Amino acid sequence: MIKQLLPLTIAAVFCMGSAHAGDLSEGVKKAMKSDIRTAKEVKRDRNRRPVQTLEFFGIKDDMKVLELIPGGGWYTKLLAPALRDNGKYYAAIGTDRIKKNLISKPGFDKVTIINPEADMKYNRELRDFEIENLNLGSNDFDAVLTFRNYHNFVESARHDMNKAAFKALKSGGIYGVVDHTRRHMQRENDENGRRFDPVLAIKEIEAAGFKFVDYSNLHYKADDELRYEVGRKTVTGNTDRFTLLFKKM
Repeated sequence: MIKQLLPLTIAAVFCMGSAHAGDLSEGVKKAMKSDIRTAKEVKRDRNRRPVQTLEFFGIKDDMKVLELIPGGGWYTKLLAPALRDNGKYYAAIGTDRIKKNLISKPGFDKVTIINPEADMKYNRELRDFEIENLNLGSNDFDAVLTFRNYHNFVESARHDMNKAAFKALKSGGIYGVVDHTRRHMQRENDENGRRFDPVLAIKEIEAAGFKFVDYSNLHYKADDELRYEVGRKTVTGNTDRFTLLFKKM
């Protein structure tokens, strides 16, 4: 009986090992405990759910991943360490703060900034940003991600960003987008400027050539009435956000 079970036991061990091959979650969990993160950043973990979000997007530790508009580096501090050994983290557009405050730190030596000249310019008339000198300079990324940024741009800039992301990805590559939810077809007002209609986002991103694959309710908040500015005390940290996954076919 033991001899009969032994091959099955060995096979099970190999199956368990292969199931975790390329798993990013342990690296992200380790990065979440790093001293480089501020107390304010750690406080947002419960709400932003980075492990589950990156799992939904299918990010593996051996991928070549590009983050658009990293801002202060909340996700940079998680993705760059988790990808450092087997994959690679890149950032583009609005990278000034991570260039100044982060990439010189230990463990972030392999972070690559693409086209540092690419930047955001505020259009006062349209009250949103344009993107200047956009060129991602590659066509072999496994994934392009952007978190809570899609709402920041004028229509032409969103079009350019989506097309650039499509061009930068290899065939089968994924495009992951998270942002604050606006009611479908609601006109912009003083309260919803930092929200975006997810149906319109899907339409625009599909127009760039992507296939819409799936959505997640990870960041669905039933008590966000979608009425107020995301920075209001009664809303901040508890906004309903859409989480959309696209693929370059």
